[in-house]
Amino acid sequence: MSLIKSISGIRGTIGGPAGDGLTPLDIVKFTAAYAKFIAATTTKTNKTIVVGRDARLSGNMVRDLVTGTLTGMGFDVIDIGLASTPTTELAVTGENACGGLILTASHNPIQWNALKLLNEKGEFLNAEEGAQVLRFAEEEDFSFATVHELGHVFINTTYVRRHIEQVLALPIVDADAIAKAGFTVAVDAVNSVGGTIVPELLKALGVKNIIEMNCEATGHFAHTPEPIPENLTGIAELVRDSKANVGFVVDPDVDRLAIISDGGKFFGEEYTLVAVADYILSHTPGNTVSNLSSSRALRDVTAAHGGQYNAAAVGEVNVTTKMKETGAIIGGEGNGGVIYPALHYGRDAMVGIAIFLTLLAKSGKTVSELRATYPSYDIYKTKIQLTPEIDVDAILAEMKNKFANEKITDIDGVKIDFSDSWVHLRKSNTEPIIRIYSEAHSMDEAKKLADSIKAIINELTK
Repeated sequence: MSLIKSISGIRGTIGGPAGDGLTPLDIVKFTAAYAKFIAATTTKTNKTIVVGRDARLSGNMVRDLVTGTLTGMGFDVIDIGLASTPTTELAVTGENACGGLILTASHNPIQWNALKLLNEKGEFLNAEEGAQVLRFAEEEDFSFATVHELGHVFINTTYVRRHIEQVLALPIVDADAIAKAGFTVAVDAVNSVGGTIVPELLKALGVKNIIEMNCEATGHFAHTPEPIPENLTGIAELVRDSKANVGFVVDPDVDRLAIISDGGKFFGEEYTLVAVADYILSHTPGNTVSNLSSSRALRDVTAAHGGQYNAAAVGEVNVTTKMKETGAIIGGEGNGGVIYPALHYGRDAMVGIAIFLTLLAKSGKTVSELRATYPSYDIYKTKIQLTPEIDVDAILAEMKNKFANEKITDIDGVKIDFSDSWVHLRKSNTEPIIRIYSEAHSMDEAKKLADSIKAIINELTK
């Protein structure tokens, strides 16, 4: 069993002893701690919190515990039902609420669930705020509402429709062009909330030929839900065999978007953001942001449009913070996460789909032809296992010194930028390992770079 408390919220496997997984006792404790934090920090005069969830098998149980705890803390709850992470974020501002809880473990397997914590802007708590919630949970010093002060639960299932309407209203999205293109689009929603919201969006955009795969929101994930190539062989075959123009794959909470090219080839999760950013920058020049482990292709595309690219530490809240600092008009993460502030500061696969289809319709190209127009890079990901007694921070400091003549970024581990490649070393927060990400113009070169770094680290640890 696992329970992980991080900048991304409280994530764990369902069941087991309290404190060793995401048990009912843990759910109540962390929800109460979040409610205490919101009560102490919100600027809103109401006491309202939005709750949305993905289709996981544990979703109803977790929702009942969360809503019961929130009302027990004196908060009214707006339960928006099955909803994506970006839909829930938009509902927080739509309801003028104090905050929001998203009940989803994102791309984690079926046995996981999580509490994702939002502030009154519908954005994730930062590290300092998250740490305060964890302190409250550790102290367990809660004051619950008296019988006359209990909150109430209100059901509002309109936000999926509202989300779609807000995406269509974006000036950058051209539904007429998409409709005229006559695309055939395949969708794999891994049997979660994307199975409802993505086909509805496509219909609203004028797509008439939609091939649905795993689009029943049963929570019985048809494959490992992380949208990476090894998990997407089924949709790749479907796109190839049906001769669809494009395939879209979303994770269980619809904040990540993977694209399948015509012929069933993987577009590359790093290139979802690159393609969307290229189109936006061609209409509105400006700055971009992604995290340190994302492809250099975004930097290249941004420079080609006369903008400035900046890198942030890994984590969505770090990316959005850097976007606000630099006035970035588009940003995100290389895992298929697109953040478009014109709608909201959160990864949103719905926005990614609408803008990508607009780009595809207006380009006159196939998806594979479009992919060939972008700078070509490959990322290799690996890790190196260390013994618990090894000082990982000291190892990273040694690597920083060893490559002092190269461009070094140390806001999140150590990233070493070479002229035509880079390598990023990050310490795991939960185990004695160093994660290694490398990028070059070919997978062989990226792997060779990562292997050379691993050899140096192995030598240092002898």
